[in-house]
Amino acid sequence: MNTEIYNLFVYGSLRSGFRNPVYQYLTKYFHLLGEAVVKGKLYDLGEFPVARPTLDEKFISGELYGINEPGEFSWAIGQLDDYEGLNAEEGETPPYKREEVISYQDGKPVTAWIYWFNGSVEGKPEIESGDLLQYLQQKNKP
Repeated sequence: MNTEIYNLFVYGSLRSGFRNPVYQYLTKYFHLLGEAVVKGKLYDLGEFPVARPTLDEKFISGELYGINEPGEFSWAIGQLDDYEGLNAEEGETPPYKREEVISYQDGKPVTAWIYWFNGSVEGKPEIESGDLLQYLQQKNKP
């Protein structure tokens, strides 16, 4: 694992528009660098969205965050790893895996960490826009 990467790309409940309680934690240790995209696909699992990497020319919209204090990164990202379920019980498969990814902010590549879904998306609808906020706004229209 590359310990020199201090950026995090988020696409779901940790985006600022959701105001998830964990977002308060995120913004205590990370600051918003701005909107960004990564190559991947979003899927609707019903209760929550998930992202999977792809070789297709599909992109996920989200936000890019940078750590406030590089010396706190290991601890801060460890807490997010716990939130995302990376530390599964022995014999269980973690639902997510954290991997290095190239995000693009204003067309410029920025290396960051992302949480990819580690389970099956078979039969689940793809969120074609790649933007969860936009998808939920359209889905929830009366």
